[in-house]
Formats: sequence, structure tokens, C-alpha cells
Amino acid sequence: MYRTHTSGELRIAHNGTVVTLAGWVQTVRKFGAITFIDLRDRYGITQLVFAESLNEQLEKQPIGREFVLQATGTVRERTNKNANLATGDIEIAVSAFTILNRSAVPPFTIQDDTDGGDDLRMKYRFLDLRRPEVKRNLSLRYAVNRATRDYLHGQGFMDIETPFLIKSTPEGARDFVVPSRMNAGQFYALPQSPQTFKQLLMVSGYDRYYQIVRCFRDEDLRADRQPEFTQIDCEMSFVDQDDILRMFEGLVKHIFSTVKGVNYDEPVQRMRYDDALWLYGNDKPDIRFAMQLLNLKKPHHVLTDKQDSRGLIDGAGFVVFDNAETVLAIAVSGCADYTRKQLDELTEWVKRPQIGMQGLVYIRCNADGSYKSSVDKFYNEDKLKAIADAAGAKAGDLILILAGKEELTRKATSTLRLEMAERLGLRNPEHFKMLWVIDFPLFEFALEDMDGGGAGRWVARHHPFTSPKPDHIDIMINHGPTVDDPEKYLEHPYAGIKANAYDLVLNGNEIGGGSIRIYQRELQEKMFAALGLDAHEQQEKFGFLLGAFEYGAPPHGGLAFGFDRLCAILGGSESIRDFIAFPKNNAGRDVMLDAPGEIAEKQYRELHIKPA
Repeated sequence: MYRTHTSGELRIAHNGTVVTLAGWVQTVRKFGAITFIDLRDRYGITQLVFAESLNEQLEKQPIGREFVLQATGTVRERTNKNANLATGDIEIAVSAFTILNRSAVPPFTIQDDTDGGDDLRMKYRFLDLRRPEVKRNLSLRYAVNRATRDYLHGQGFMDIETPFLIKSTPEGARDFVVPSRMNAGQFYALPQSPQTFKQLLMVSGYDRYYQIVRCFRDEDLRADRQPEFTQIDCEMSFVDQDDILRMFEGLVKHIFSTVKGVNYDEPVQRMRYDDALWLYGNDKPDIRFAMQLLNLKKPHHVLTDKQDSRGLIDGAGFVVFDNAETVLAIAVSGCADYTRKQLDELTEWVKRPQIGMQGLVYIRCNADGSYKSSVDKFYNEDKLKAIADAAGAKAGDLILILAGKEELTRKATSTLRLEMAERLGLRNPEHFKMLWVIDFPLFEFALEDMDGGGAGRWVARHHPFTSPKPDHIDIMINHGPTVDDPEKYLEHPYAGIKANAYDLVLNGNEIGGGSIRIYQRELQEKMFAALGLDAHEQQEKFGFLLGAFEYGAPPHGGLAFGFDRLCAILGGSESIRDFIAFPKNNAGRDVMLDAPGEIAEKQYRELHIKPA
């Protein structure tokens, strides 16, 4: 056998045991006649000691970094223990060794603080995967996978595979397409999700389905996006929204407990989409800290315990506020002592092209109860105090205010809120906070042609299989989607329809989303018609699903988790690439395989297509 133990399992209890280890050479250190080698495998590192008696063999067979080495010897207690290693109390006094394979000098150091840049490490990803940090990431990914399967199996779900070669259907992003050799001029598409298949499985009576499945989308890439990614895809029959929310917040709590040792006992808050935009500026708010937005131009549509902020900035003659569509403020705890230099730096920060604001207004809530502002020429201390009170600020806090076009200002204030929380250390990656966002709009109105489908039409906020809230179904059935004046689309009944949909947000990241589905043919046809599909297009693209709904389709709904993103959040990383064994770069290329690449002319002919 090549080994009796791994390089991560030996302890002081094995003292005196003769063992054989095999792995890769991490480091070689010579001290006089003694040679020390750290031997690494997937499980850890063990120190090997080569005595003077092995020097002649070492000279004939010198050992270098990343050599594959087999060593036999006796476990003994170390005199200089290493508390940073699980095996740090012992070492192996080597009696014999064999070089199983030699290694060229690696292009970067195989350790956590590597000297390899991102492109170099991706080119030699098979070496990068040996680094302990990457191993920890993939081990966490496996643990999340296993915990997911254990939980869903315990809840009666079946793992059912669905096809990768399917028909192209509109799902919101571009499809990857695959030409068919046997069907000239026709193409498969790779699935963006198994959406229609899991609905068909519900029609087939498999009332609890799941799959940890690869999905494919041809879209621009970023840190949390890859052309191929993994979903935890789930569907259930005879359920309502509450059933699904309880089931899948239970899944995440199980993953927390199993993988991170965190018992998440608190109830998971539910927040309406409109409230999320009003109070946090986006539909995936990070609620680990407060710092809610205050709209100084118009009140929150449901004020509850919030003060009506209308009139607080009116009539002062400050044209920046007077001419702005919206004016938004946040109260930042304990920052009233920000210096002028810090405030100037923050002003330049909001002026960056990524943020897009023209400037920043501040109000200091001083410890002595006084107020100082960059606009106190226009607002006296009573007015500043009223704004501070409305924002929930207290002595020692700093109020930051942005003004401008409504959507731009909302996004900018949301980003500023996160930036200030980051600077104050309020976004601890080991502190987890979940939130359900519910009651999304069913439709959005495309004033511009953003996806090639034309402007002046309704588009699905989620996807075309999402059901309206039960009390909004009649609006879909009894009204047509035509909008006479696109600028007045908000007056149309469709603008008020809410989707029976939900997103699960973790630490300001959407980790899952789903909906109660449409399961009646008439309502599904109405939905397709609203999105601009005539009867012929509906039959051509979705005839299989509409037909299935005529054979006893049950009420059903589901949810899909972004598996890669969930792993990244649990691992404290901003990028999902760190948790994928063989990721693509930001251009969608696999630089290790040099893919995508050209194909032979013969293959073009076989596929009945012409080269570009």
C-alpha cells in the first residue's frame, strides 16, 4: 500500500507507531546533517525528519517542492511543537522513502499567502487547488451540499435529474445553444434553470422534488456570476407561500448548524418589497445594522412609528433640495466627530462615476446637543434638529444626505449606507441575518428596449410562470395589458399586481428566490399574452406546459438557491469563483483549457453551420 495514514490524522497517541505516508512536498529545510520536510495531502501536513543516515540517498535523489513522496518511519513527539498544525505535536523519524514522481518548479508558491496572481493561478488551477485555502473552500462547499441533501431527504424530497439539452425558451437571459448534428439547422439550449421540468414533475405527482443542478446563462460576468453555476432547485405541491418559507428557512438554519456550528434560533423577518426600497434603498437589504433611509421629499407610504418628514426641507431656498426629485438621509451612529478631511473624502466618494452623485450634505449631531451642517446657511438649528429627530439620530451621530433623480439617489444612498457600515465594522461576515422579501411587483414596464423585445410593454419581474397574489388574479383575468400612453403605465391595473413571489436575503445578498406558480391554463395564457406572446408563439414555445395543465395540475410552488453564492457567504468571500473547482474568468474563458476555442472545419460541416 502507498500509505497507512493521511498527513492530517496522526497525533501524540500514535507515538511509537510505524507508519507510511504519501503526499506532496510543501517545504524542504536543512539544518546541518538533518533534513526536515513538510509533507502535505488533502487532510493536512506532517513533518518528516531525515536523519544523517539518509544523507547519501538524499544526495543521489534530491527532493524538491511538490515532489510526490512516500515515506516510512516512526511517530515521535516533537521537541518544538507547532500549535498551528493539527499534527504539530508529532513528527515522523523517516527510515525509508521513495520519490513517486518529480515536479517542475511550480510557477507560484502553493500556500495561502501565495505570490501567484489571479490569471496565473487560473492557468495552473490544478496547482492552485492544492493550496489549503482553496481546499477549505471546496470542503465547505461539499459540507453545504451534504447538509442540503440530508435535510431535504429528511423532509421527503426526491432528487430527480432533468435534461441539459432542452428547447430554448425566454427566461430573462441569453441561452447557450448547442447545434444538433442529427437535426440540421436546429439547436438545443442549455437550461438557465429546470423551471418547466420541475413544474411538469409536479403535474406528474412527484410532490417534493429537488436537485443540486448546473445551470447556464450567457450574460456579462462579475464576482458573483459565472456562465455555468449551481442551484439548489426545489419544488413542492399543495403548498402556499407560508409552507415554502418555513421549509426553506429551515434548510438554511440546518446548514448554519451543520456547517458553521451556528444555531439560528430567531424568527426570520418578512419585509414587503416596497418597504425594502423605502427603508433600505434596494430589494436585498442588509439588516445586520439599522441606518434606515429617511425620505425628506415624501413620507413612507406606511408611516407606522416614523415621523412624517414632509415640510422639513421646504421653503428654505436651497435649490439643490428644492429641485431634486428626491432627498434621502441616513443617520450614521457615532460619527459626528468626522473631520473636514474625512467629510471631503466622503463627498469625493459619492461623486465617483460608480455612484454618480453631485455632492453630499451633512449634519453633525454634537454631543452638547447642538447641530452643525454644511447647509446651516439655509436651515436653522431647529430645522436641523427636526431632520435629525426624523432620521432617528442621537447626540454623536452624523447625518448624510443625498439629493437628485429618484432612482439614482436611492441606489446611491443604499450604496453609501453599506459603505459606512463597512467602515464601522458593522458587516461582520460571521454574523448572519436572514430576511424574506415578499410582495414583489408581478410586472415591470419596459419604457426602453432593454432585452430586444421592444419598448412600451410589460415584462415579468420574476419569470412568466409566477402567479399573482390570490386577490390579484381577477385583475389578470379581466383586464388586458394594452397601455395607451407608456408614460402613464403606473395608472394601469397591471402596475398594482403583486407577485406571489419571495426572495431569501442573507447579509444583503439574495441567496434564493421563488414563487407560487401558475397552474391553470387560462391564467398562464393571460400571463403570456401580457408579455407579448400571441397564441401561436405560446403554443410553439410552451405548448407542452399549457397542455400539461389540462391534465390535473396541482397547486405548486418552489424556490431555487444560488448554491455557489451561499457557499461564498458562509466562507466569508465576495466571489463565488473561490468556491468553484474550475471557474471561468471575467471574460467567460477557462484559461487552463483555453476554452472556448475553434473547432475543425469538419465539425462545422457535420453540424450544418458556417464559420463566422
